[in-house]
Amino acid sequence: MITGKYPNLRLRRSRKYAWSRKLVQESSLSYSDLILPIFLIEGKNKKESIKSMPNVFRYSVDKLNTVVSKAINKGIPMIALFPYIRPSKKDEKGSEALNPDNLVCRGIKFIKKKFKNKIGIMCDVALDPYTSHGHDGLLKKKNILNDKTVEILTKQAVLQAKMGCDVIAPSDMMDGRIGEIRSALDKNNLNDVQILSYAVKFSSSFYGPFRDAVGSKKLLKGDKKTYQMDFRNSDESLREVSLDIKEGADMVMVKPGMPYLDIIKRVKDNFKIPVFAYQVSGEYSLIMNGINKKLIGKDSIKESLISFKRAGANSIVTYFADQIEL
Repeated sequence: MITGKYPNLRLRRSRKYAWSRKLVQESSLSYSDLILPIFLIEGKNKKESIKSMPNVFRYSVDKLNTVVSKAINKGIPMIALFPYIRPSKKDEKGSEALNPDNLVCRGIKFIKKKFKNKIGIMCDVALDPYTSHGHDGLLKKKNILNDKTVEILTKQAVLQAKMGCDVIAPSDMMDGRIGEIRSALDKNNLNDVQILSYAVKFSSSFYGPFRDAVGSKKLLKGDKKTYQMDFRNSDESLREVSLDIKEGADMVMVKPGMPYLDIIKRVKDNFKIPVFAYQVSGEYSLIMNGINKKLIGKDSIKESLISFKRAGANSIVTYFADQIEL
């Protein structure tokens, strides 16, 4: 039996009914908050499963109609394109990235022709899907050449923008690339093309399934710790974001997602800029494998995505975007 004076305020009162919980909820999630990554593959009439990522597929360009239509019907505002490049087309310089008839360019043109501006297209600017060594930049004696890489990335960004890409997303973590890309876009009368900078990308163990999906996992020589951020650091993320904003970034990305919710909050609180989070492939696969083994429930998907919103993210890149029911 409870003795003494009982508190007048019982917080459980507002939790009793679903309608009441909705009225006092502090964070919400809708399809408008989500960005769907799509993997592309050469060939025709292909929809290829990815062993390390259950329910995620690679699509040939002619098969994009179904997955993009589904995204539009759900109200997802943007998709992100990532290519699986044949080994025969890879070299040390990532030359295929500058081919106007490469997978990404063909994908952009197909989507724009079919869907116009019903959905935005975001394109990754980095060389790792195209290089024979699996790195995001040019490699010389185990060193990544920053400035030479930026020259290629700038050309890649302009090419994608000319093809119709709406949001250029440099994910390479080279110093100075945002300013160079912004300047090149403006010189080519591509002023309205936005830049989403992967300003805060950590050297993480959570990228494995993605590297498998784009075919760079087995090729990667060494690691990416000399250019991606040290996961022990937090203040450094603010320095990275500050630099990229000054160079012309319209939005910034924090990647990975859930292990770095504190970083999302710090970036949002300090800069008040649109902040995106990437629920990366390792996070996705851990959750999906847990669901498939019935170790956790399907509600864990929404719970994980809400955590990004609660931390301050405006939008979330997630492989669950076209699977979750909201």
